[in-house]
Order: sequence, then C-alpha cells, then structure tokens
Amino acid sequence: AWQAYFRKHQPPMLIVWGKNDKIFPAAGATPYLRDLPQAELHLLDSGHFALEEEGDQIGRLMHDFLDRKVPR
Repeated sequence: AWQAYFRKHQPPMLIVWGKNDKIFPAAGATPYLRDLPQAELHLLDSGHFALEEEGDQIGRLMHDFLDRKVPR
C-alpha cells in the first residue's frame, strides 16, 4: 500500500543508506527510485548503524533537503 501511495503522490524523499549494511543491503535502497524517481539517494560508507557512524553527514543532508523541499 505504501508503494502505491509513493507512486500516486510522489512525496519528496531523502534516502540515506549505509552501503555496507549487512542487514539491509544497499540493493534494498535502489528500488525506492522506481516509485519515486525524483528521490535523493545517498549511499554512505557505513554499515547498519549509519546514523551513529555518520550522524553529522546525515544531519547536513537532512538540513539541506528540508531547506530545499519545505516551504517557509
């Protein structure tokens, strides 16, 4: 149901993924782009705990994304 929602409504999407994640491999990130071709995908050099490993970078990506996508 949520993939159908994505296809229909095309919400802005920021995808940040650890490319070395053994639980959710990077190959699991790219299918989102089929439903959301305008999504921003960032594969970071981290594992499953990307937020703990690359928190500063993820924070910068989030701020940049929100600055561009959320009207003030």
